[in-house]
Amino acid sequence: MSVMSSPVEFLELLAREAAAVEFEGPLVAARAAGLPADRLAELEQAKVVALRVRALLERRRRRETELSGLYDTASDLAGLRDLDDVLRAIVHRARILLGTDVAYMTLNDDERGDTYMRVTDGSISARFQRLRLEMGDGLGGLVAQTGTPYVTSNYQEDERFRHTGEIDGGVGEEGLVAILGVPLRLGSSVIGVLYAANRSARPFAREEVSLLVSLGAHAAVAIDTARLLAETRAALEELSAANGTIRAHSSSVERAAAAHDRMTALVVRGGGMEDVAAAVTEVLGGALLALDAEGRRLARVGEIEEPDRADIVEAVAASRTEGRSVRRGPLWYAAVVAGAENLGALVLRPDDELVDADQRILERAALVTALLLLFRRTVAEAEGRVRGELLDDLIARPLRDTDALRSRARRIGVDLDAPHVLVAVGDDAFAETGSARQRVLSWATTYASTRGGLAAARDGRVVLMLPGQDAGGAARAVARDLSRVTGRPVTAGASGPSTGPASLAVTFAEAERCLTALGALGRAGQGASTAELGFVGLLLGAVGDAGDRDVSGFLTATVGPVVDYDARRGTALVKTLEAYFGVGGSLARAAEQLHVHVNTVTQRLERVGQLLGADWQKPERALEVQLALRLHRLRTPAA
Repeated sequence: MSVMSSPVEFLELLAREAAAVEFEGPLVAARAAGLPADRLAELEQAKVVALRVRALLERRRRRETELSGLYDTASDLAGLRDLDDVLRAIVHRARILLGTDVAYMTLNDDERGDTYMRVTDGSISARFQRLRLEMGDGLGGLVAQTGTPYVTSNYQEDERFRHTGEIDGGVGEEGLVAILGVPLRLGSSVIGVLYAANRSARPFAREEVSLLVSLGAHAAVAIDTARLLAETRAALEELSAANGTIRAHSSSVERAAAAHDRMTALVVRGGGMEDVAAAVTEVLGGALLALDAEGRRLARVGEIEEPDRADIVEAVAASRTEGRSVRRGPLWYAAVVAGAENLGALVLRPDDELVDADQRILERAALVTALLLLFRRTVAEAEGRVRGELLDDLIARPLRDTDALRSRARRIGVDLDAPHVLVAVGDDAFAETGSARQRVLSWATTYASTRGGLAAARDGRVVLMLPGQDAGGAARAVARDLSRVTGRPVTAGASGPSTGPASLAVTFAEAERCLTALGALGRAGQGASTAELGFVGLLLGAVGDAGDRDVSGFLTATVGPVVDYDARRGTALVKTLEAYFGVGGSLARAAEQLHVHVNTVTQRLERVGQLLGADWQKPERALEVQLALRLHRLRTPAA
């Protein structure tokens, strides 16, 4: 008998860890060699023993692998940094150690009362990865509810579980057949389920169930450790935050004291708005915008966008109501008030969050701003009185001591020998109350002084002297800007330019006549100069002084039928009359100007004769008609 036909060969197979099928080789060789039956029986017995030894070695090797995997898992827990990484490692080891196609883990959701997919390994179905199971539904829901391991070799056909369309659909899409699920326990509580699953039928041995239970215990420990770490971190963060709050409060108190001293010094030495803004931003950081009651910028330090007017109004109203600064998005608003009067607002964009003491700094800055604005107003009012008295003296008659007037003007920065225009503001600028009249005068004083001019109240009317030569433009600008302030249409008549003190009184009188003429022409709420109204302005101004302002009656009596005819029929008789008179009564030139045939002009003038009477071209009537046409044009300047 050769060595190859002896039991020693089985030892060699064991030594090289041969596959189980190779252990049939010696028996096959022995039968081929014709060994007797007793020798074949001996070899058969040796093969059985060798296979038993091989199985034992395989189990021990597998157990060693499992223990190594459990040891690695324990090591992961010891160095736990990220819970997701640890859970993924546990699920992956479960899949490798049990040799399954898929492994996954679900965790219980205490708020919703169900269990949801937390980690998967080997899964290919998005629907499966999003599954949520009600307690008691499916294999996993039953494990989560009872805290007992469950195993099935064919899930879809196993009637022990409560099947649902959603769960069966997800399991079917993933292609799972055999499933093992074990609970994740923390004390007496079940927090989730760990699974191993195959896409083909297979039994799960008791050792595999025990291994998965061990991995599940590690996963539960990992989850609990992560929870404890999170609670510890949160407690440390709270302690750190409390310590930071104490330090920040102490620092803010010191900043508030320093800011108080600095702003007190600003008030004492007469600092300006830029100084206040710089002091606030130096203490609090960030950028600050100071606005007046109309939303105009008083000062700005740092990069900060001006908020919308509506946002400013709402925030300032809230600040006044609460008596504190208020936050809107990244900005803080503090109302600047004096009693019940709104003077403006401070808008701060801080670099860091503001604590209470920081808000007090901003509010104190708003108080200082109110004091500065009131002081500035007092100074401005005093200067306004000086400037107003000068203008009143300039437009008074008779004029006294022009050299003294020039000297007074130079002291406040006004050159009386430069061209100026005079603008008279109508009574429609203010209501009957004295406060409204004073408000208009205050606006006019500021408006004029910022342009190097003067403003005053004269005989109950507000008048402005502005540098420049465009009287009509100045009148329209005053009418427009003052209308926005008062909320009602304002009329402004202007005259000029005038040079030298001696001519200002005459120019003012012309501006008043222009204002009167605008009222007579029905152009209230507009601005114009005497030059723009021409002789009609002078004429109506004089008439207005006499008290006769029936311009509408004059127009109706003179050209009313023609105007009405155009309005009803959509014709151009008024335009034809203007062209006819404008070319000196030439039919041909009028036709050329109107781009029509001469016969058309003739026919239109015949219609005018029917409407006004045959004598409309006589000198006396023609003069009245031309004046009426001019008045009509001035009353409707956009036509």
